[in-house]
Amino acid sequence: MMKLNDAQRVLLSAAAQRDSGSLYPLPEVLAAGRADKAIAGLVARGLADERETGDLANVYRSDGDLRFGMFVTAAGLAAIDAGPKHVDSVDSVPAPLAAPDVKRLSKSAAVISLLRRDTGATLGELIEATGWLPHTTRAALTGLRKKGHAIERSKRGDATCYRIEAAS
Repeated sequence: MMKLNDAQRVLLSAAAQRDSGSLYPLPEVLAAGRADKAIAGLVARGLADERETGDLANVYRSDGDLRFGMFVTAAGLAAIDAGPKHVDSVDSVPAPLAAPDVKRLSKSAAVISLLRRDTGATLGELIEATGWLPHTTRAALTGLRKKGHAIERSKRGDATCYRIEAAS
């Protein structure tokens, strides 16, 4: 079975549910930048391809008077076990997949969450949580200060601890 990331699975599943097989309009659970990267991966693997379309809802890009859409291929349907599409049969349309109810936490939101703990967070903890380099993590702290967050510094053992005072 082909390995797909969550965004690719969501795109292929949504396309499999449409009579046209179009990846557009994008599912609401995907951010546009994340969808673009997932679509590029699908095209590179032959699971989706670009075709000319007249339906404005399916437009991926325009070139003059021509409009192009992104559509799932037979290999894309096979990758999610959707099988071949039979447009004339209502029973062949797969049931909609439930949208994941887990909200993805951005790295900046994770930093703020760590800083709001009663104990705050050390630079090492912030680096571990984000995967950023130390200078990037310190720059993020500076950015939070510029956005109006009052970041307090204290010591926890030998390490400097950073904390955002809880809003009262």
